[in-house]
Amino acid sequence: MNNFITGLQFLTRIQVAKQSEWSPESFGRSVKYFPLIGAILGIILVLVHHVLAEFFPNGGMYLSPHVLSIFLIISNVLLTGGLTCDGFMDTMDGIFSGRSKDRMLEIMKDSRIGANGVMAFVLLAILKWSLIMDIPPQGLPTALFMMPLLGRFAMVIGITVFPYARPDGIGKAFAQYAGKYTLCIATILTLLFVIPLGKQAIVSLFAVIIVTLLFSSYVKKLIGGLTGDIYGAITEITEIVLLLVFLY
Repeated sequence: MNNFITGLQFLTRIQVAKQSEWSPESFGRSVKYFPLIGAILGIILVLVHHVLAEFFPNGGMYLSPHVLSIFLIISNVLLTGGLTCDGFMDTMDGIFSGRSKDRMLEIMKDSRIGANGVMAFVLLAILKWSLIMDIPPQGLPTALFMMPLLGRFAMVIGITVFPYARPDGIGKAFAQYAGKYTLCIATILTLLFVIPLGKQAIVSLFAVIIVTLLFSSYVKKLIGGLTGDIYGAITEITEIVLLLVFLY
């Protein structure tokens, strides 16, 4: 349970226990619970959608799909503290810098966000807003539930399948102490949620796995492995992939 709480409080702003110290081992052992943490985020997003789409109109306040989509994105960022968004921006700054491997790693570690990161995030936010707005209403709750679920499962794939590119860092603890059965356990947890949701959910799972492997392989060629920032980027990119699947 402690390992699950460690993962929950690191990946989200949900605080269920006072935890001032984080051990590398606990970080690593929390990885297998990432899909479950994603499912919790998904349930909250579905509840937010239900309140905004059902309760507000019943009270005489109708929200257009444009506004509803914005509120859902804001809710997602607030729930996670923008952790994966920050990783996405740092990753885009690094891989689009056109520099050497070592320089890319330095750029990603820099807390300042550059032009590449800002532009990439703006495009990402616009794309996510547009997709959530255009997904058919009957499929949107399922998409909102699966978006953080598969995004965190994709993170597990990156952590367990690909090497870590730095000698240190928080992401190093995930990769070093995850354990050899972590991917298997995370996959089982993910399938328990995905299979009952039908064909579209299963297709989105395969799409997320393929994109995760392709993007991670590309980054590995550039810098020799993945980093904590890249884990965040994987989550953001695969969430877009899932929304694209649910668009049709």
